Amino acid sequence: MSQETDSIQQAADGKTAEHSTRGAYVTGGAEFTRDTNYIEDRITRDGRPGDNGEPGWPVEAGRYRLIAARACPWANRAVIVRRLLGLENAISLGQPGPTHDSRSWTFDLDPGGVDPVLGIERLQEAYFKRFPGYPRGITVPAIVDVPTGAVVTNNFPQITLDFSTEWTEFHRPGAPQLYPVHLREEIDQVNKRVFTEVNNGVYRCGFAGSQEAYDSAYERLWAALDWLEERLTRQRYLVGDTITEADVRLFTTLARFDAVYHGHFKCNRQKLSEMPALWAYARDLFQTPGFGDTTDFVQIKQHYYIVHEDINPTGIVPAGPDLRGWLEDHGRESLGGRPFGDGTPPGPVRQGEEVAAGHGPQT
Repeated sequence: MSQETDSIQQAADGKTAEHSTRGAYVTGGAEFTRDTNYIEDRITRDGRPGDNGEPGWPVEAGRYRLIAARACPWANRAVIVRRLLGLENAISLGQPGPTHDSRSWTFDLDPGGVDPVLGIERLQEAYFKRFPGYPRGITVPAIVDVPTGAVVTNNFPQITLDFSTEWTEFHRPGAPQLYPVHLREEIDQVNKRVFTEVNNGVYRCGFAGSQEAYDSAYERLWAALDWLEERLTRQRYLVGDTITEADVRLFTTLARFDAVYHGHFKCNRQKLSEMPALWAYARDLFQTPGFGDTTDFVQIKQHYYIVHEDINPTGIVPAGPDLRGWLEDHGRESLGGRPFGDGTPPGPVRQGEEVAAGHGPQT
């Protein structure tokens, strides 16, 4: 078997009695509504509470572990930002496999199926350690306090912002400014629309429980993508002339668009590769250190096509699309811009965190 085929077979074989009950994602007759009631604790420079009184934990190198599945777009953001800022030595990374049952993400790719730092088989254990019987979704990314083994936060939008603004003591030399003060208002505005209409918009299409809900979500998604296509025709990055948090948040959805959302979620007016500005923009980012080298297309496809049984009951994972286009020249340099501003690109991917051979476009 090829590495990809072997990985897919292992995931399929995981449908044993212990791992066979998948979650339900579609509610008949209803539109999809995301539960955004996250654990809002924050890790701040001095452990102070958040601006709205959220419990604060102090930034400490080596104390916390970021749990982030490669398959998940929300988790992929945190992995990208951690790499761009050079936080690998400050916060370790645990990576669950791409498939899971209704009880949560598992560390099935680690030896013995156990996270080597936390010593747990399921992320659920870290949630229950702090909140016994935690009633909401066991989501990634999550940050776990290593000494206690208890979850600290799963508030994914705040995690990456805090990496940029609170973990500065541990940023690498040359780390970019992903959330610069003078652009924060515009970044926040763009992020709000991108989250509502695009990041979450593809899920509102895919998990729609009625034709009416789907039609509404579809129209909103494509209105936003048309807005982005026009915006990115005249500027290299979403906000300002450098890569910011806004680009990270859009990229992880675009990276999954043709492989998953176009077909699996029925977002099929066009492929990303048929939208000139967005496709070139996505390739520009993909070819930038920190983006493509954290994107695992095999795990992405396994997650959506195997886990979402109520959308894809056969569990068949498609062979395509051809990924070689991600490496084609993007030509975006003509729009100007400096990817890292006054900073520098990150160095090589940390040993042991590389995307597996055969899980991305081949040169």
